[in-house]
Amino acid sequence: MMMEREEKASMELTDEIFKSMEVGMAFRDYNGRISSMDFHKSASYLVTASDDESIRLYDVQNALCLKTINSKKYGVDLVYFTDHPSTVIYSSKNGWDESLRLLSLNDNKYLRYFKGHHDRVVSLSLCPRKECFISGSLDWTCLLWDQRAEKAQGLLRVQGRPAVSYDDQGMVFAIAFGGFIRMFDARKYEKGPFDIFPVGAFESDAHVVKFSNDGRLMLLTSKDGHVHVLDSFRGTVISTYNVKPVVSNGTLEASFSPDGMYVISGSGDGSVYAWNIRSGKVACWASTDSEPPLIKWAPGMLMFTTASSELSFWVPDLSKLGSFGALK
Repeated sequence: MMMEREEKASMELTDEIFKSMEVGMAFRDYNGRISSMDFHKSASYLVTASDDESIRLYDVQNALCLKTINSKKYGVDLVYFTDHPSTVIYSSKNGWDESLRLLSLNDNKYLRYFKGHHDRVVSLSLCPRKECFISGSLDWTCLLWDQRAEKAQGLLRVQGRPAVSYDDQGMVFAIAFGGFIRMFDARKYEKGPFDIFPVGAFESDAHVVKFSNDGRLMLLTSKDGHVHVLDSFRGTVISTYNVKPVVSNGTLEASFSPDGMYVISGSGDGSVYAWNIRSGKVACWASTDSEPPLIKWAPGMLMFTTASSELSFWVPDLSKLGSFGALK
């Protein structure tokens, strides 16, 4: 039985702690670029998908790779945990089958196929409260699913590459494309968006949309290297950060820290940036990579991960800090 953490570590991030962060552990045994990664929201697990057609499960606290599952037939692009830490939903990467799959990591069995998209799925978000999820595809549709049914429960058409996300309560979801974020009530999405937020004047593809843990803020990244932070109730843009644009097929990913006070982001030149939302840039870590790394914050921990052709766990170097006073 997989153990769940009883309580999340309490922490208070400061600019100094951020500046001290460095790679504490790295896994370099991938034979391709990592295309997706996800932390389970309560258990201490991380799952990755890679261009080497593997899905890997990690024990985060002990920095161990527990299992590698190969998906040679379908390939694997995006991967996300369901509520249960031993099942994931993943999208294909083979150009001929755009189905999503519900996979048991325990016995490597497919529990369900979700068929409906006709082009690559580029965004996926699971509802935190119910067994629902939403997928956005280059076929210019977003489909709403129930994990217990093979057919989509709803369809929303978009005009461009969509980025999708549920909020932390699972009551609202956002779909971003074409310079706007559309906000939907998850219970009556068929009535259309209840709000539409303009985000700059960019013509560029939306890459990632996310909510902060408390639901008050949203971020949106775009292919041209913008990271926008918005008030999720009013839709006002609080700040816009600029990184190098993405020139490859990579995805510009950014993440909120658990307290919603900081944003970390990749960049088109492979580097990693951190900003304090109130005061601006805190740190930048250069890289020899030429594509943006994926980047996710570990829930309830003083740690984030980046993924390129290797998987890196970033933690504070306490020897660089004057005192431990900043850590609760």
